[in-house]
Amino acid sequence: MSFNEIKQHGTEDFPFELYKVDKSHPKYKMAFHWHSSVELIRITKGSLTVTLNDRSFDAKAGDLVFVNSEVIHGATPHDCEYRCLVFNPAFLKTGNDPCDLFLDNLLSHYFYLPDLIEDEEVKNAVDALLDEMDGKKDGFYFKVIGLSAYLFGLIQQKKLYEREYNDGKDMQKIYKLKRVLKFIRENFSREITLEDMAREAELSTKYFCSFFKNMTGTTPVKYLLTYRVERAARKLLGTEENITQIAYDCGFNDLSYFIKTFKEIKRVTPKNYRKR
Repeated sequence: MSFNEIKQHGTEDFPFELYKVDKSHPKYKMAFHWHSSVELIRITKGSLTVTLNDRSFDAKAGDLVFVNSEVIHGATPHDCEYRCLVFNPAFLKTGNDPCDLFLDNLLSHYFYLPDLIEDEEVKNAVDALLDEMDGKKDGFYFKVIGLSAYLFGLIQQKKLYEREYNDGKDMQKIYKLKRVLKFIRENFSREITLEDMAREAELSTKYFCSFFKNMTGTTPVKYLLTYRVERAARKLLGTEENITQIAYDCGFNDLSYFIKTFKEIKRVTPKNYRKR
């Protein structure tokens, strides 16, 4: 059973989307999520604590992080800036059997790319790809597609991929976490209790809190509040709705509590966030 992120990255005929993230970005702290696309994260400043499924590591300026498809991921920045490209490798399939087989192996999880890619030639190829996405000059569509194919060609040639084995216990934990995250995503605008979330994971409330903290590094309540604030931040920047309505739409029944929580997480009030 698959619970993919709903958001479309890019368009159907060009499924590539670049995000430039710094402290002013509404998703500066990356909430846990997953999608069928792959993700490249190139850190340009500071450091980023990255969690992929149930393992965490610190990445620093100059590092290249690769997020395989369907992997639950989130990140906590530390005075960090990075560029992130999300795209669907299936778009690169052309009917050429050797190329399509390699991409299919990645998408079916027979092959995995390492979390951190240290090869300098691959890093340079990713930088060129990100620059084209950022510049959007004439011909960039051709160049992005070509550079993406070149990138996977390098990865295959250098045999940077690996076969990763997860035992049933770990996969069961990941499955339970995905159920809870999907439940939060679909119900964040209404009242959600710890009991509701624990029920989705088919765990007792006491054990669920420990399970969630071990998997994500935060508590279920803190995650829920952060997710609601992130959704509110997107509305503040992308709509003309008043702050009170946004608060209620994002699951806050008290405006003062919303403002207090928003400021604790974003270090700025909703009003000033919208102005900035």
